[in-house]
Amino acid sequence: MANERTFLAWIRTTIAIMAFGFVVEKFGLFMMKFTEILTAAGGKREKVEGMEHYSSHTGIFLIAIGTVIAMLAFVKYMNTEKQINGEVYLRSIALDILMTIAIIIIAVLFTLHLIQSGI
Repeated sequence: MANERTFLAWIRTTIAIMAFGFVVEKFGLFMMKFTEILTAAGGKREKVEGMEHYSSHTGIFLIAIGTVIAMLAFVKYMNTEKQINGEVYLRSIALDILMTIAIIIIAVLFTLHLIQSGI
């Protein structure tokens, strides 16, 4: 049962990552429309221009990372289930390391985006 709870926790995490990616990607669409409105009103375009591209790429990256982690979580679940049934359990932290690296990359990308946009 602990194996299933762990698997479901990974799935909840990947759903949250993918949902956040969707929100970030939609923010890029919002920024495109906002840029069009500002430009039509005679506002400055250079400050806002390009932000939608970062948001779109980051959102797609988050959705892809969520998908990959979900697949790896399933593989880890099946391997752990097989080990439990065979009464031989070998701990693996590969998925934990992958998740940590993904979060660090996401944090760096968002930090760079905020620095570049001047916020």
